[in-house]
Amino acid sequence: MNDDRERDAALSQAVRLREQGQIQQAREELVALAQRHPQDTEIAYQAGWAHDVLGLEAEAVPFYERALSGPGLAAEDRHGVFLGLGSTYRVLGRHELSLRTLRGGLAEIPRDPALQAFLAMALYNAGQGREAVRTLLKTLTATSADPRVRSYRRAIDHYADDLDAME
Repeated sequence: MNDDRERDAALSQAVRLREQGQIQQAREELVALAQRHPQDTEIAYQAGWAHDVLGLEAEAVPFYERALSGPGLAAEDRHGVFLGLGSTYRVLGRHELSLRTLRGGLAEIPRDPALQAFLAMALYNAGQGREAVRTLLKTLTATSADPRVRSYRRAIDHYADDLDAME
């Protein structure tokens, strides 16, 4: 029980440091925590996030992958891992892994606009510009509160499915 309290306190402290902008110190503490708790998905997620914020994308990947590989991660954190890992793979030029990760996130969290936006970027980088535009247009019409977008929703959705249609 004492070990759980120590783990929780150390993790809370590291997250607080990250939130306060002391990201390098947070990263160091999270790496040490991840070494002590190698199966802990929450610590792995936070360690991945800290690396990502520092622009250390390649170093973030194993932490994100570990976070997705085990049980116990809260739904909101799983969302963050799918988004973080998918985006990180894209930045690293690993487009197929990016697409697979983001689509995996959408399988768990269907129609999530943030995942869809990152998927559109990954599709574009993977040379699938038509699908990227379609994804963005569908996300726009599904999420926009703008009255003009709402009034043209049917037309935008129609053209999103057939971008070459002229009438």
